[in-house]
Amino acid sequence: MPGDPMGFGESGQRKQIMETRYFDGRAVATQMREQLATTIRQQVLQRTTPPGLAVILVGDDPASDIYVRQKRKAAEAVGMQSWEYRLNASVTTDEVVDLVKTLNHQPNVHGILVQLPLPNHIGREPVIEAIDPLKDVDGLTRVNQGALMKNQPGLRPCTPSGIIALLKHYGVNLEGRRAAVIGRSTLVGLPISLMLMQQQATVTMIHSHTQNPKELCRTADLVIVAAGRPRLVTREWIRPGAIVVDVGIHRLPEGLCGDVAADEMDGYAGALTPVPGGVGPMTIAALLQNTWQAYASQVAQ
Repeated sequence: MPGDPMGFGESGQRKQIMETRYFDGRAVATQMREQLATTIRQQVLQRTTPPGLAVILVGDDPASDIYVRQKRKAAEAVGMQSWEYRLNASVTTDEVVDLVKTLNHQPNVHGILVQLPLPNHIGREPVIEAIDPLKDVDGLTRVNQGALMKNQPGLRPCTPSGIIALLKHYGVNLEGRRAAVIGRSTLVGLPISLMLMQQQATVTMIHSHTQNPKELCRTADLVIVAAGRPRLVTREWIRPGAIVVDVGIHRLPEGLCGDVAADEMDGYAGALTPVPGGVGPMTIAALLQNTWQAYASQVAQ
């Protein structure tokens, strides 16, 4: 009906406006991993050391434990060496830093990842900054974040890199597009904003102190949601036909969900990343790509 931008009919029921395309992160990540596995096999045939990834887990957070196991399994599946270092939650910041420094000097370790979040008593910045920037496969050291800001070569944060790769796979041209990023974390919000601008998009950042966030968000062709709040973004935030990338994942009594009310986007958004199966697999694929990049930079020296 005319004048009904939210997609509601006279009865108040939501109506389908268009067919929503789902960006399959699992399929794209599988393709990326297969290509990387082929490259690594060729490298091993030349009798060179395979890439090595070390993952440090502090404490016994169940979600972090799952993520670490997924990362190790994915690394080994493409032919990388992988090691887990599990530290008791009672360790000190200095003890974690000492382990990182030890791994910095191990030539068969090309990538170091500290699983976040760390326990509250552990200083995140001293731990992250202890990582050799060449081995910083999460892209979180000042050196790599500075390189990102200046659009210079370096290791980029995994989730933003995975998002960019997913959008490129589906032929999304970012040049001149209006993008909204909900959330301003150093893990996702800030780096993806920079990466989108480097792809010539015009970016609006929306956070907890933004006035009229829904109105601002509705101007965007592309919305990246990394707010950390389940089902925060509903149809009221999104203009019809916009591309919606859902970074969040939450385990609720009724099951897994993201930061986006996905059921409200079907038939309304132009494209949507599912939860699970959207951004998550792309994050792990980007981690493997970063480990390969770190390896290549070190063996070339």
